[in-house]
Amino acid sequence: MTPVEIGLFSIVAIIVLIYLGVYIPIALGMVSFLAIWIMRDNIDLSFALLKIAIGDSAMEYTFATIPLFTFMGLIVSKAGLGADIYAVMNQGFRRITGGIGMATVGANAVFAAVTGSSIASASVFSKMSVPEMLNFDYNPRFAVGVVAGSSVLGMIIPPSAMLIIYSFVAEQSVGEMFLAGVVPGLMLAAAYVAAIWLMARLTPGFVGGREVEAATLMPWSEIAVKLGPIAGLILVVLGGIYTGWTTPVEAGAAGSALGIVIAALRRRITWRSFWETVIETGHITAAILFLITAASMYARMLGLAGLPNELQTILAANEFSFFWIMVLLVVLMLFLGTILDTASIILIVVPLFLPLIEALGLSLVWFGIVAVVAAEIGLLTPPLGLSCFVIKATLDDARISLKDVFLGALPFAFVMLVVLVLLIRFPALSLAILN
Repeated sequence: MTPVEIGLFSIVAIIVLIYLGVYIPIALGMVSFLAIWIMRDNIDLSFALLKIAIGDSAMEYTFATIPLFTFMGLIVSKAGLGADIYAVMNQGFRRITGGIGMATVGANAVFAAVTGSSIASASVFSKMSVPEMLNFDYNPRFAVGVVAGSSVLGMIIPPSAMLIIYSFVAEQSVGEMFLAGVVPGLMLAAAYVAAIWLMARLTPGFVGGREVEAATLMPWSEIAVKLGPIAGLILVVLGGIYTGWTTPVEAGAAGSALGIVIAALRRRITWRSFWETVIETGHITAAILFLITAASMYARMLGLAGLPNELQTILAANEFSFFWIMVLLVVLMLFLGTILDTASIILIVVPLFLPLIEALGLSLVWFGIVAVVAAEIGLLTPPLGLSCFVIKATLDDARISLKDVFLGALPFAFVMLVVLVLLIRFPALSLAILN
């Protein structure tokens, strides 16, 4: 077998193993290790590349952003800031048809600017938003769909874990990736709000809901108390990065320290819960490190097999334009989204397409935003829509089935696809803040 054939067989083997339930980093690392050994008939080379892959991930200074932002997101969730954001947003949208859904989107957008986690958003807002919407006779499918759709904002609005992972794969600046994610993230949030407004008027049966009685307006002092801590965190973390006062690592450290202070002042954290947060941060960080290491090994295997160059040659020989390359990327991302999580999709697909994007003279920062948004759609599609599973598990409500969650999320997955097309067509949307 030629190296290219071995590389192709390895990709198929990885996907089959993952589909059979093998832990994703093990499938990536094991198959890549064996493929390199077979290609070069040298097991020492496989071990040498494995050592380099570990060093390139664990020993990188910027890798510290992952545990720091993970810890900050967890501590902020424990401090109850998500509930405060939702209360304020709900106050503003309450009297609009579909307003509670819009409030959920707005609160998720703000919450994402601190946590950077779709899973955390899905868990927090499932407990708050869905019961609230059901109390006002909203369609259960719409209720869970809004939470599922808006939860993915955590993967694009900085500080996003997926943007950090992409920056490792593509060797791009974490700070630039964060800057590039701002406009697309806000654009997606605005698109969700507009979609809810249209659905409430065009398909009232799907949205449901009843008129909300006039409520006492929340005083400005209470709004300030509720939004003050989250505004302070955003100012410290994102403000520091955008102004250049802090690096992403320093911003993560400052945000984590401020999160601890906020949780302590609110008396929402004990020594036991603090230790549990540290342990959970360690588990999440270790899982991501294992995944990045395995993906680094996989990228080296692809390079040795010459697959990216072969793919580029095939596309050039068949005169594939930019349009068809993007179609191929999106279709592949959507297909893999039915069986893999977002991080795995990025780590498997991006190394294949990076040489193509570079050859076309396109921005790798823009490509990162496109890749993350395309992979995020997989969070809402069956059978492995991770956000949908988290919502179902968090609710534990017999009235709402997993099928309801997926069907409710479907319109929001379509909205994401429309936004993705706009981001591909107009790269300036992603690069506006950088230019």
